[in-house]
Amino acid sequence: MANTPYLKTQPQPDGTLGLMQIRPVPAYSDDILYTVEPQYANRPDLLAYDLYKDKDLWWIFTQRNLNVLQDPIYDFIPGVQIYLPAPEKVKDVLGE
Repeated sequence: MANTPYLKTQPQPDGTLGLMQIRPVPAYSDDILYTVEPQYANRPDLLAYDLYKDKDLWWIFTQRNLNVLQDPIYDFIPGVQIYLPAPEKVKDVLGE
């Protein structure tokens, strides 16, 4: 469950989640400036799988690029430039 963006979000008494507590993804000096390619249009999960071998880490892109990806799906379009953390940095973010 460490790969979820909701890890720090507290459950409510009725079992639902409260307001999302954002898990920050810091900028690292070795982040790669990447231009989203057509095969990943509206599919950050596919890029997450190709890079990190885990489709559920799609949220890393949004959290690292909050100024670019207002909507994690519909802003993920060809030509958009985002920063990608290296896989070993993602493990740091996840606490692994």
